[in-house]
Amino acid sequence: MKKPNMYHSAKNKSIIKKIKSKQKATYKGTLPKKIPPWKRNTAFHKPKTAATWKLPTILLISSLFFIILIIPTLIVIPFGKENGNESRMVEKEQTAQTPQEETEASPFSVAVMRSTSEEVENVPLETYVSRVIASEMPADFELEALKAQALAARTYIVNHKLHTNENDKKESDVTDTVQHQVYKDDKELKRQWGSDYEWKIDKIKKAVQETKGEILTYNSQPITPAFFSTSNGFTENSEDYWENELPYLRSVESHWDKSSPKFLDQKIFTLNQFENAMKVELNKSGSLVMEVTRTKSNRVDELMIDGHKFSGRAVREKLELRSSDFKIKQKNDHLIFTTKGYGHGIGMSQYGANGMAKEGKTYKDIVNHYYKGVEISTVTDTAPALVAK
Repeated sequence: MKKPNMYHSAKNKSIIKKIKSKQKATYKGTLPKKIPPWKRNTAFHKPKTAATWKLPTILLISSLFFIILIIPTLIVIPFGKENGNESRMVEKEQTAQTPQEETEASPFSVAVMRSTSEEVENVPLETYVSRVIASEMPADFELEALKAQALAARTYIVNHKLHTNENDKKESDVTDTVQHQVYKDDKELKRQWGSDYEWKIDKIKKAVQETKGEILTYNSQPITPAFFSTSNGFTENSEDYWENELPYLRSVESHWDKSSPKFLDQKIFTLNQFENAMKVELNKSGSLVMEVTRTKSNRVDELMIDGHKFSGRAVREKLELRSSDFKIKQKNDHLIFTTKGYGHGIGMSQYGANGMAKEGKTYKDIVNHYYKGVEISTVTDTAPALVAK
């Protein structure tokens, strides 16, 4: 048996001892006492490095913050205060009005005597105008036709209030009937229109708002803005139906009305009914002798029947005919009246206005067609006395 080499054994023991010593030092986290700077582990020197760059960085960020935010504010504030831009913008946002509030922002109110309750209702001007339109013109008409009606309705009440003598003034300005302008309140319109109320009243208010404060004038004075439903193809000169000749109420062509559902109508009366209505006695033994003269617009000026003479207006009103453009045919003991048009025929035809609007005409085109030589003015300029009240 070979003996072990003692030299190699002692050497191996020495190597093993050194290895264990190094492993022990590494495990405990110790470092060599002297390590050159370029060999040092940066993790152990991080706190010192961070301290060197953190302070300049903070100063840089603070400077940028000051430049970006603080300096522009210091520059803007003096100009903002001087010009008042910021204040006006805030005020505009706070005072923005809804369409209904704008419609009711009127220069004066109208006192309306309600025929059913016999109570007076004080209504802002623009609200009054919207409810008159709703009562006087179909809401499904074109918007431009509704605008033309707005001018007529607004002009009427302004003219009426201006020419009412202080001594003649009563508790109310107008009634809600055809004596002045037909007027229905919201409750009545809701009952009349039902589920269509919202879109109809919104459309009418739009027409009123877009013509707010506008009226029709002739020689700087509000006109008598006569209007009616349907013409016979022409409007009537004012003096051919009324007594006074008004330069802006001239006969004009209005062919659009022929498509109106109210263009033609027929009524039949017995001779007795005619006698009772007209307060006359007729010869009933045979055919009646009738002669008719007509105005420029082809409406009846005078009717001579069995020796009795009547104006066309009187016949229309007493027999409640739709128009003074009528023809009469006798059949035994009956008289058949066939009429063209609906209304007195003076001023603006509503169905004519709608026909014009369908062809692309504006409300200004419409009113200038039916009212000759007029201008569109404002309530404030034309009737400052009313506005002041």
